[in-house]
Amino acid sequence: MYEVCSMLTKKQKNLLIFINKKIRSAGISPSYEEMNVATDHNQLMMDVMERVSLKHNLKVLFHEKPFAGLNGSGNHNNWSLITSDGINLFRPSSSARENLQFLTFFVCTIKAVHDHNELLRASVASAGNDYRLGGQEAPPAIISVFIGERLTAVLDELEHNGNIKVKKGDNMYVKLGIDKIPSIIQDNTDRNRTSPFAFTGNKFEFRAVGSESNVAAPMTVLNLAVADQLNNFASAVDKEINSGMERRLAIIKILRDYIKSSKAVRFEGDGYSEDWIKEAESRKLPHIKDTPRALKAYISKSTKTLYTKYKICTERELEARYEILLENYIKKIQIESRIMGDLALNHIIPTSVTYQNMLIQNANGLKGLEIDNSAVIKTIQEISEHIDIVKNSVYEMIEERKRINKLTDLEAKAVAYCDDVKNKYFKKLRYSVDKLELYVDSEVWPLPKYRELLFIR
Repeated sequence: MYEVCSMLTKKQKNLLIFINKKIRSAGISPSYEEMNVATDHNQLMMDVMERVSLKHNLKVLFHEKPFAGLNGSGNHNNWSLITSDGINLFRPSSSARENLQFLTFFVCTIKAVHDHNELLRASVASAGNDYRLGGQEAPPAIISVFIGERLTAVLDELEHNGNIKVKKGDNMYVKLGIDKIPSIIQDNTDRNRTSPFAFTGNKFEFRAVGSESNVAAPMTVLNLAVADQLNNFASAVDKEINSGMERRLAIIKILRDYIKSSKAVRFEGDGYSEDWIKEAESRKLPHIKDTPRALKAYISKSTKTLYTKYKICTERELEARYEILLENYIKKIQIESRIMGDLALNHIIPTSVTYQNMLIQNANGLKGLEIDNSAVIKTIQEISEHIDIVKNSVYEMIEERKRINKLTDLEAKAVAYCDDVKNKYFKKLRYSVDKLELYVDSEVWPLPKYRELLFIR
């Protein structure tokens, strides 16, 4: 980010700030359409943005978290199931009969998210998205489902009343409370911005997908998970019918089982809170914070079975994809680390030393005039401390990279880059550089300061 902005004129920089503010506050939304087409259009739109920006000597940032402490950027995937004649299967109805159909697809989707939780997390994993997940309106790294109070009440009632005996002539829908499903509107379901997978009126919104990502991967996983779950549902219902149970009662029985078994993945609260992390752990929901560990779901036994069952990928193809994703992660963290080191050694430290020398002259001048120079001396000492931290961290980070680069196992290498480079040094370096940026005079500092990227100077 610094490297890009350092090449901008003041006019271009102000334009970049304006564009950034507009995109952060509004976003870009392609029209709803068939998933394959929508995926292609999303990629085309990103390509057009890239090419148009270059014509204006600008650079579009698709990074999920270019500015620390501010809202990140994601691809919110609005996903629903629609029949060939245009009927949205996720639209609640005033008809009790149609609501049984709605509940079938609704509950099966929740069950699919529960059962394939780790795979969905893997589908949104990337080096950039690791910075975004869990902060400033971005969903957490724990995959949960938000459905709103009204639909929660509906599922709770169905769970508790599902074993009611329905005699001949009884209105089953009334007895089970299905007739009470209200016409759900977006305002009643779209309130929790901390949820990674939320029901928003007539669709689910997969919010955990990163802005730099090709949405094909998470959408493939979601489609595959739900398709498999619907097949399992059909088989379970057929089994009950073959044993003599009436079709609607068989559907209710299986839905009730699914509601119970997938209840752990439903969460209506604050996804950012520490309490949720503890609660998710007690619910045995995975909390995978980083990409190398998340990607491992792609080569799990259950994933291989799922992909080969529907002939999406062979086991060998999944393993190849896993290796490619690991290599991509390693290269990105490696490049970030090298750029940080280059900026620190060639720009940050020399500039800080230059300014420090200016302060030393000032301190000596004050001393010669017998004026108290303790404040200046303290600033010099603090600058010196942060220079030492930056320099030592960069050289230590270089040695870590040398050690890690000798590893031959890709998984171990990716984990090492995550734990021993990114997690160990990036924040530490950033903190000291930010401090130096505050101390050093703007006229001396060679790069746009952080506040200048966000506000017009």
